[in-house]
Amino acid sequence: MAIWLSLCGAILVAAYLLGSIPTGYIVVKLLKGIDIREVGSGSTGATNVLRTLGKGPGAFVLLVDCLKGVFSIFLAFWFFEFASNNSLIPATVNPELWQPMMVTLAGLASVLGHSKSIFLGFSGGKSVATGLGILLAINWQVGLATFGVFLVVVAISRIVSLSSICSAIAVSIFMVLFHQPLPYILFGVAGGLYVIIRHKSNIERLLAGTESKLGQKASVVETEEIVSPPAA
Repeated sequence: MAIWLSLCGAILVAAYLLGSIPTGYIVVKLLKGIDIREVGSGSTGATNVLRTLGKGPGAFVLLVDCLKGVFSIFLAFWFFEFASNNSLIPATVNPELWQPMMVTLAGLASVLGHSKSIFLGFSGGKSVATGLGILLAINWQVGLATFGVFLVVVAISRIVSLSSICSAIAVSIFMVLFHQPLPYILFGVAGGLYVIIRHKSNIERLLAGTESKLGQKASVVETEEIVSPPAA
């Protein structure tokens, strides 16, 4: 059992490291030679890259960050398939109970990695794109429905943060509507709350009517939105 728990722990560490890959930071550093954490909101996510470098780099970061979540979940599924085929699962372990739990934990580890990257002194993005990738890998219907909410809200409001918050709220509802296992529903609740918490300063600006809309360029760092300082 100790070996099994060690293997499960290794998968979670791998999921965290996948999520920690600082796509936005790398892209902006390579293309413009600056630290994305010192521009705009200070986030390394696709929205801040979009405002800094434009649609192409922003779309690329969005895609890669989404794939980080997808691969993290696929890693958990692959682990159980590999362990089953090679008789590595202890007799006391029920795969039907452990697999959704491990998938959920891998998803949370990847979300945490994106927002608290070990490669950036535990700073990062808001985990929205990575969270979308996780949802698509867990259940594509939930993922597409959540993305649909994001698109509708952003089309109406032109505010990415508001769209992300609405999507985070909708995740739990879609998990229930599509009859997902309890661990996945709990992921929707925990992941959604985490994304909303990461948008605390955005919520303050939304209430004040000063939140940026799509099309506005990034300039000065909004320091209140950065959880960890760039120099960390």
